[in-house]
Amino acid sequence: MQYFFKSRGFSQISLPLLLLIFTLNSSAQNIPLGQKELVSHLNEELSGESAKRNLEFISRQHRMRGSEGYTTAINFVSDKLKEYNLESIEMIKIPTDGKTMYGTQKARLAWDVDFAELWEQQDKNGDWVNVEKIADWESIPLIVAQDSHSGNIEAELVDIGKGNSESDYVDKDVKGKLVLTSLQPSAIVPLAIKKYGAVGILSYAQNQVTAWYKENDNLIRWGHLDSFSETKTFGFMLSLKQARGFQNRLKSGETIRLHAKVKAGRHAGFYDILTAIIEGSDENLKKEEVAFTCHLDHPRPGANDNASGCVAILEVARTLKKLIDEGKIERPKRTIRFIWSPEIEGTTSLLNFKPEYAKNIKANIHMDMVGGSPETKAIFHVSKSPQSLPNFVNDIAESFGAFLNRQSDDYASGVNSIFPIVSEEGGKEALHAVLGNFHMGSDFQVFAEGSFSIPAIYLHDWPDRYIHTNYDTPSMIDPTKLKRSSFIGAASAYTIANFDSNDVNNLIAIQKRQVLKRLADLLSYCELLPPDEQENAKLYFWEYEMAAFHSIAFFANVLKAQEKEYTSFISSLKSSVGSGKSKNISHKKANVVYSRNMNVKGPLSVFGYNYFFDHYDKNKPRPKIYNFSGIKGSSGEYTYETLNLVNGRRSALEIRNQLSAEFGPIPFEIVIEYLEALESIDIINPK
Repeated sequence: MQYFFKSRGFSQISLPLLLLIFTLNSSAQNIPLGQKELVSHLNEELSGESAKRNLEFISRQHRMRGSEGYTTAINFVSDKLKEYNLESIEMIKIPTDGKTMYGTQKARLAWDVDFAELWEQQDKNGDWVNVEKIADWESIPLIVAQDSHSGNIEAELVDIGKGNSESDYVDKDVKGKLVLTSLQPSAIVPLAIKKYGAVGILSYAQNQVTAWYKENDNLIRWGHLDSFSETKTFGFMLSLKQARGFQNRLKSGETIRLHAKVKAGRHAGFYDILTAIIEGSDENLKKEEVAFTCHLDHPRPGANDNASGCVAILEVARTLKKLIDEGKIERPKRTIRFIWSPEIEGTTSLLNFKPEYAKNIKANIHMDMVGGSPETKAIFHVSKSPQSLPNFVNDIAESFGAFLNRQSDDYASGVNSIFPIVSEEGGKEALHAVLGNFHMGSDFQVFAEGSFSIPAIYLHDWPDRYIHTNYDTPSMIDPTKLKRSSFIGAASAYTIANFDSNDVNNLIAIQKRQVLKRLADLLSYCELLPPDEQENAKLYFWEYEMAAFHSIAFFANVLKAQEKEYTSFISSLKSSVGSGKSKNISHKKANVVYSRNMNVKGPLSVFGYNYFFDHYDKNKPRPKIYNFSGIKGSSGEYTYETLNLVNGRRSALEIRNQLSAEFGPIPFEIVIEYLEALESIDIINPK
């Protein structure tokens, strides 16, 4: 037993504290916040089958931004909202002209494809004729790289390997020819197309790296060209199997001639964003909103990514409104809003185009990839806001996730389970959701970004071996998974929308359990750190926990006795594991304090556009932070959170220390270099 506790990071915890942990964990079998009636009604009404039927329609549409397919899909959702009797249904149209800035997002032109085919040719009696179709847009729209332009080319094929280095073109003549690359089409345009005169691209870029990377050589990956490039070209996406076939033939000395025809292009359009509400009942609170979001745009089929999130929040809307209309549950005190938009760029544009949304939304529940069956190898996550935005709403979502983990595990194991949340046509596996981590990757990070600071709950699958490929089909979607993700979202949203002073005691019990869970994780993490960084991590851990508790005051009155009880609880934990202290670094700029330029709102890296690199001096080297990764964080997480932590009060050293506590130690020199780079583009300014 002693070895177990030490190996798990418990060596610093006293026996009374361990007993407290086990006591709180045993009480965790209760339904969160005493919401048994709500849970029962949601279990009865939510339908994974209904959600999947809606998904099957949406997945048939090629839903690129501003396209006809996107319009068909969003009109379908709008009609369903009317059928489900939702309120204040509105289509918000935000103009996109390729120039207008909405905060940090430059509005990308709409993009449509009318036709695309790729044929192999043979010489017959002196004429080149099409003899074998390689790919066509009508069958698999993913074969056309996003933002391709029209072209009608008959040319030989040249294999350029990666194609992003001068060495790839040695002894190769690509002028007037089609090129085969292993990279995304956008990566080779500067050399292959602009410099050396190739006339089109064939790419077999592989999918995101997971354990199943390159396992299926029939997958066709979603391809991209630069939305703002002045160099007009087109790209076809091939499977690894097709590319290998071409490569083997080329290596043997065979000449391959292809006919590529594309009718496509960009044009002025709109970000079409659909929204509807269930209006709150409390006159004093109904202007406050809990917002469900998802992203509707994606190439066909895009079933898990992200037709699943779109139909999950649609099912939540249907279920809650029906239960309210039937008198089974009360109308929530706060308004619940539902939003369908293009991923990240739509959300960034919306919060800037209609700032009242950013003002009124008090919590966000984002669903992106929430229906993957076991075939996708997906692991479901209930993720939280970054450390820069501590809030109790994450504890509510995680408590419902933990409850469903236990219920579904008991059910799958043959143990009596009251609420396993299972669909008749779906699977019976346990959920095994991962709770409480921070992940980037979708619209929630816009809400949680420091210029908006809206706490966000992120429900998502990762990994998914078919993401961004032609295999992301409805056959890979599990109705039970759709029902369960909808349940966690609906239960969390309704609870947050109704939260008041009567719920504080129950929430404190939940927060105590969550603190203990996170404390165990912290102690394990500390084993990877040097002593001074361990103390730094502990300091910011306790700051986070107290700030999360104090966030309750934005929703309800907290009695002094309740605050005293919780503070005493935290103090007892501190006495066991230590309070921690900040890491001291001697540097002339350690005490510089920066404030955020609130005239430019949104994350710097959005969709198809990077505000930082568009404004940063092109003659200067990239800040080192863009190549830095830590124990728990990527370069993208470090850059995102650095800006979030700029609030006019924290010093540069405090920002460095909090980043190190969250993601792993980072040199102060790297942080201050990035802060000064942000200052150079007027995103932040020293006080």
